[in-house]
Amino acid sequence: MNSRNRNRQPHDTVGLSVDVVAAVDTQQSPTAPLDKTSELAEVPRMKSIDEARNFLVKMGATQRLITHVRLVGEAAELLLAELQRLGVPHDADFVRVAVVLHDSGKILHPDELDGGSDKHEHAGEMLLRAQGVCPALARRCISHARWGQMPCSLEELVVALADTLWKGKRNAALEKRVIEVISESLRLSFWDLFIELDSSFESIAANGTTRLLRSQANDT
Repeated sequence: MNSRNRNRQPHDTVGLSVDVVAAVDTQQSPTAPLDKTSELAEVPRMKSIDEARNFLVKMGATQRLITHVRLVGEAAELLLAELQRLGVPHDADFVRVAVVLHDSGKILHPDELDGGSDKHEHAGEMLLRAQGVCPALARRCISHARWGQMPCSLEELVVALADTLWKGKRNAALEKRVIEVISESLRLSFWDLFIELDSSFESIAANGTTRLLRSQANDT
């Protein structure tokens, strides 16, 4: 991690009111509405990657976080292409926006950009909800990491899988769950899809080293 990120304090954010930051830190919802004059006071449901990225920037996201979600997004696009090819019903735009927002809590916990803790998960959900982001999107801050402990939609599982495959890591339990959901949707047996999807997952993960190097090159 570079010196800029190490020196960044949890409350070093842009455009966030003191009440909102305090609420997130105590894992509670804000006790009062946001100032309606704030440019972030009312946020409509985001429908595009650019809109979500601009929102992150306004909240004070570092370039390193922006680069991270872009690289996770590359893996997500490959997974979405596979779903499209198989004819699996899904909300692609929702996945794309969720990928951009899934680590929003690291704005308040930049020390977790290198992993090692999970404070950013709940903090991210509370931060997004405090800013008016729809609960279904805000929930992705938690489900991308805790997919094994809660019911998840296919879209949530795709976000979690993209967040794993982008760096070349495989997770057999997560991949199994994704294949199970897809097989149920298509009314096919698990093994009808396993070999094909396993190969796709391996192909995406194969470029993980390159993505990690690109991530480090943009660590500013």
